[in-house]
This record gives sequence, structure tokens and C-alpha cells, in this order.
Amino acid sequence: MGPLQIKELLQTAPEGQGVTLKGWVRTKRESKNAIFIALNDGSTIHNIQAVAAPGQFSAELVQQVTTGSCLKITGSLIASQGSGQAVEVKVEDIHIYGTADPDVFPLQPKRHSLEFLREIAHLRPRTNTFGAILRIRHALAFAVHQYFNDKGFFYLHTPIITASDAEGAGEMFRVTTLDLDKLPRNEEGQINYKEDFFGREANLTVSGQLEGELGAMALSKIYTFGPTFRAENSNTTRHLAEFWMIEPEMAFFELKDNMDLAEDFVKTVIGYALENCKDDLHFLQNRLAEEDKNKPQNERSLPLLEKLSFVVDNPFERITYTEAIDILLKSKPHKEKKFQYPVGWGIDLSSEHERYLVEKHFKKPVILTNYPREIKSFYMKLDEDGKTVRAMDVLFPGIGEIIGGSQREEDYEKLLGRVHEVGIDPENLWWYLETRKFGTAPHSGFGLGFERLVLFVTGMSNIRDVIPFPRYPKSAEF
Repeated sequence: MGPLQIKELLQTAPEGQGVTLKGWVRTKRESKNAIFIALNDGSTIHNIQAVAAPGQFSAELVQQVTTGSCLKITGSLIASQGSGQAVEVKVEDIHIYGTADPDVFPLQPKRHSLEFLREIAHLRPRTNTFGAILRIRHALAFAVHQYFNDKGFFYLHTPIITASDAEGAGEMFRVTTLDLDKLPRNEEGQINYKEDFFGREANLTVSGQLEGELGAMALSKIYTFGPTFRAENSNTTRHLAEFWMIEPEMAFFELKDNMDLAEDFVKTVIGYALENCKDDLHFLQNRLAEEDKNKPQNERSLPLLEKLSFVVDNPFERITYTEAIDILLKSKPHKEKKFQYPVGWGIDLSSEHERYLVEKHFKKPVILTNYPREIKSFYMKLDEDGKTVRAMDVLFPGIGEIIGGSQREEDYEKLLGRVHEVGIDPENLWWYLETRKFGTAPHSGFGLGFERLVLFVTGMSNIRDVIPFPRYPKSAEF
């Protein structure tokens, strides 16, 4: 089982018992009376203080104990003499696993910019900020699996390599074993994919949804939670080329059931983080407050814990797309031409519109439903009016859309019509269409970008800072 971790030691009653610490040095401070070493092993945001007597160890060894070096310390657990924590370790022996030369180790005890830390993503988990983010990310992932398991869902592994484009977006990464310097060509001069590994074009998946629907048509309630890939050239604070998606699909669920599940799901998962990540969230809240000091009052955000509790404690407002457009048309920013993008029925709402509805108008999360068919995907169920579809988007403060979903079209003829309408070759989706021929059923589902959720819960402002090794245009370094 290994030694007790620092998180457990900090909660242990000090009785002078022998303990072994292993971790990385955050700081070392020397005074006339003692040498203080703050050690962290990643199990908690808090360091444990180890105290050695001056002259207890050789000057050469003490000199090697620097920020970033890795140590094993043996000693006894005693009540702390200073304030801030209940226990400390009286050092008996220090063993150095690895040194970190202070002249070249880039993480010194000072504030580093997030841009700089992205350049050293192999080391940034050792900072307080990224340690906190990664522990919260773990807690949220655990809560996702726990939630669906408790609700009777089955975890379905959908393929990473696929021959279909679920979104019809076309921005996909190719998967091939062909020699790019000597591509085989057919008589028409086009690349001959029959000679490729799968005998056809293949890509990295953009969504597990279509395969998820197949699972729901047998197991009733499934969810996927896996990596997805978009080859869109977006250099924004909200886009990644590789990210994780949570996609439940449920047979016999209609639009209202889908909304109820989405709301309960995010509330439960965020509630789990509030309950189990208190120290990390407090740290990130203070970090955010520090950053906000430099901003004008109207641009400052709610304190992080307040914002999270607000989402968990309030019923989400539910309105149709048409009602949302009416609200936006009557809004002050629209009348004063403050919106960057125009407002009118039929537009795809931009982030500024979504945030106005959530942050200014309703002042709580909003679920928008029944969008125009033209701006939504081919698989969404048509409403009776033929103009709108049974789509739903969940909008959150600070980030806009966090969940997108819909009731799926279960009628074979209608679905085939939409496939033709949007220009997809039915041959490529024969298996998907066939489920509407054999025991079709009403069904619904939604997708949640996991990093968007982590972004919201941690209060970070850039999605590249909530995944250990972000992938974005011109960046696949680590």
C-alpha cells in the first residue's frame, strides 16, 4: 500500500509516532533555530512541514534540498508549533531521490503566468493551481460514473476510429496507414482508400452518439464517456482538438425526460465536487478573487463556491428558442446595438446571446428548446410545425452552452428525408437508419463536453488549463 500520504498524515493525531514522508519540496526556509521544509505529494493542496535542527545534516545535503527536489523523510509526527496546521514532522533522516537545480528548474516559489505554464505542461501539475484542477477533474469523472451507475445506465465503449461523421461537420482527423509520399490512386486519379487499412476512409470520432443510440435500442439506458476529436482550426479559450465527451442515450425518453435528466445530472455532479473538493475549491476561489481585483466591478465574477451552489440550488429556467429570440429582441443591448451579432428568428445563438439570457435576464441556468430545424443536426425529431426540432441546450453563466441534446427522430421516412436534405449519403449510415426499421422507439440523449464542465467548476477561463496536455492548432508537444 505504500507510505501514508500527506493528506492522511495531516488528519492524523500527533503522538510522536514514527512516519515516512515522500514528496516534492515546495519551499525550504532556514533560520537560526531550525530548517523548515514544506513537502507536497499531490494528495492534497496542503503541504506538510518537516522541521530539522540546524547542523543535524551536512551542508552539502541541505544545499540539495531545493524547490522541486524529491525527498523521503523519516521522523516523528508531532503537534505543530506554528499556526496553519495541526501537525508537523520532526525530521530524523532525509534521503534525496532526485535534485532540482534552482538555476534551471522553471517552477520557483513565485507566481507564474498560465501562458508560461502551458509551455511546461510536463511540470505544471506540480503547481498548486494545476494540482487542484486535476484533483477536481478526477472527482468530477468519478461522480459521472457513479451517477449513471446509480441510475441504472450501462457504460458503453463506442469506437474511437469511425467511418461516419456524427455531426456532419466534416472537420475530422484522418486515420490512415497509406504512405503519404506514394498515395495509391484509382483510374479517376483519386486516392484509392480500398488499399488503406480499413479498405475505406476512416477518421477519429467526433461523437459517440450514433453508436450510443444503437446501444440504447437494446439496453434502454447507456452512456459513453470517452475522447472525441475535432479538426477545426479554432484558437479560442473554449475549443480543443481533443476533448472528452459524456453522452447518455435513453430509449423511451422524450424531450422533457431528457431535460429532467440533464438538469439532475449536472446538479448532482457539481454537488459531488462541492462536497468532496472543498480545499481545492477554496484555493481556486481565492485565486479567482485575486485576479478579479484588477478588473472593473461589472466584469468581476461571483465567488466560485457561490456560483456553484447557485447552480445546484436553483431550478433551471426552461424556455423555447422562439421565446428566447423575443426576449433578446426586446433587450436593452439589442436596442442599443451593443450585441456584436444580429438577433432574429433563425439565427444560431452566439455566446453573448446565451450569456445575456442566463446572466442578465433570468439570472440562473436556462434550458432552451425547440430550435429551427435548419440550424440543428439531421437526427433531431421534427416538431409538429415542421419548422422546429425537439432540441435542448443547457446554458450556464460564464460559458454559455454546456449541454446540447435532443429527442432523436425515430421515424424511418422522416429521418431518411433529413439525411437527403443535408446531403449525407444514406449508404454511409445504413446501419443507423436500419434501427428505425426494426423495433423503432422514441429515444433521446445529450452531450456534455467534460472540459466545459471542469472549466465551470474550477472557475478557470481557458479550456487549455483544465486538461493535463491540451491539443490545439500547432500544439501537440507533450
